[in-house]
Order: sequence, then C-alpha cells, then structure tokens
Amino acid sequence: MENHISFKHSEAGARMVSNVPRARESDSVESVVKMLMEKAKDFATINYIYTVNENGELLGVISIKEIFSLPKDRPLGDFTKKDIAVVHPHSHQERAAMLAIKHNIKVVPVVDKEKKLLGVIPSDVILNIMHEEHVEDALKAGGFIAAKTFVKDIITSSSGTYFKKRLPWLIFGLGGGLLAALVVGFFENALKELLTLAAFVPAIVYMADAVGVQTQTVFIRSLAIEPSFNFRKYAVREILVGIALAVVLGFIISIVSFIWWEPAALGLILGFSLFATIILAVLIALFLPWFFSKMDIDPAIASGPLATTIRDLLSVFIYLGIATFILGF
Repeated sequence: MENHISFKHSEAGARMVSNVPRARESDSVESVVKMLMEKAKDFATINYIYTVNENGELLGVISIKEIFSLPKDRPLGDFTKKDIAVVHPHSHQERAAMLAIKHNIKVVPVVDKEKKLLGVIPSDVILNIMHEEHVEDALKAGGFIAAKTFVKDIITSSSGTYFKKRLPWLIFGLGGGLLAALVVGFFENALKELLTLAAFVPAIVYMADAVGVQTQTVFIRSLAIEPSFNFRKYAVREILVGIALAVVLGFIISIVSFIWWEPAALGLILGFSLFATIILAVLIALFLPWFFSKMDIDPAIASGPLATTIRDLLSVFIYLGIATFILGF
C-alpha cells in the first residue's frame, strides 16, 4: 500500500484512512457482526463494510445498519452492492467529494489500478474538502494568487499577505481596462457621430459576462465531477443553448431600441452585437477552462479576472466594430 506521504495534499490518497471494516464475500453475516462488535473501536470509520478477495481487491459494499437485519447464516456476499463509486489515490480530492454527493454515500472508497482497496475518505473529511474547494474556487474567481495555500488561514492572515495575494490580478485587470480604453479610442469617430453608442457599452459587456459566468460555472463543476466526460457533446449542447439565448436577447434589445431610440440602425447594431458577444462568451467559458485542464492547470483560474478581462475587451471591440460597419464611419 502506498504511503500517504507520497500523495499531494489535494489528492484523494492524502485524505483517506486505511483501517476500515473488511470481510470476505464468503464470511457469514453472523461472523461479520461478531467481528464488528470486537473491533469497532479500532476502525477510523464504520459506516460501511467492504468485501475483498484474497488479493485485497474491492468486490462489494454494504451499510453497517443493514447488516444487523440480515439472516445470520447467509454469506455476506449475497447482500453486498457490487456497483461501487470509487476514486483512485491520485484523483483530485474534489472529485471524491462530488462522487459522495452524486451517489449519496457517506464515505468514498479509494482503490489502486488493480482495484485493491487502499482505504476510504470519511464523511468529516469530505465536508472539509467541500469547504476548502468552495473557498479556494471563490478566491480564485475573485483574483487571489495561490488561493490553495490561503484557504486555511484566510481569517488570520496579515494585511501584507492580503495585499500580496490580491494585487497581481488587480494589476492584470487594470491593464485590461487600459486596453479597453485604447479599443474605445480606436472607434472615436463612431462615438462622436452617435454618442448613444457609448450608453450601451455597459449593457453589452454585462450580458457577455453574465452568460459567460453561467456557462463556465457549470462547466468547471462538471470537470471536477467527471474529468473524462465527453467534452464535444457537452460543448455542442452549451453552444446551442448559447445561440438560443443570443437570438432571444438580441431580438429583445433590438425591439426596445427601435421603439425608444434613434436612429433605426441602432437596433440592428445592438441586436447583432449582443448576439455575437454572447456566442463569444460561451466559447470563452468552454474552451479556456478546457485548455487549462489539458495543461494540468486548475480550470477555476480561468473563471476569474482572466476570463472577465478577455470577454470585456472582445465585447467592446465587437460592439463598436459592428457599429462602425453598419453606420459606415
């Protein structure tokens, strides 16, 4: 069995306990109950009994509360569940927590490549993992550097530590804002001719950000639960949903513009711009985290200031570019 020291803190193997109830499929229910009564205090967790063969390979599982109502003379293997949700020791700890929620189980078994039972991740550890990952993702989305090492001491950290972890992404965002100013300056003539265009920049940027955040939040969570899921199928679904959202929202803003604002071409500009920026936001929300995951970089980083800055810059450029093209400036 691998030693816990060989695992990274964020890997499932580092969070497991090894001393859990094990039995053979052929053991009688009575003998297993007797074993539990004698050794209960020696186990780190006692929610389930796991059946293994002579090589230690995981075969089945049964809840402790079920075993006391079973016929005592029957073999335990007659009652164990064979379809078991497991993680490998080098899997990310968040995957274990998501499996526990998905399959409604209190602990998650950890097995190696030969399906040998190494241990389990207990319920209290799963709760800690969920808390750590939630705080870490929130910090990364908020632009904190090295969020993983910051989770446990978030309350007690000094002002200097806060400053150092917040400043880098804020400087990046400031750089993005300056680039956006250059983009707007590039379309200065269009804005001079039709000042109303400037009034809709916040709306275009906000809608792109809102759709992007929705898409990437669900996608990053899906990556955590099942890293090997069918990305192509998932992406096609999200893009189709994005197109539908873009059509509906673009139509709404066009109609409102036709009714309330002049010239009539403004409605076309807003409709086409919102359609294009929403599609772009969906693509960024999908492919940026996917690229990060392929490079073994936490996809959550792609959901913070990086994605926001890219979306904002491109949204402004597309909006004013479409306006310049339609109005002929």
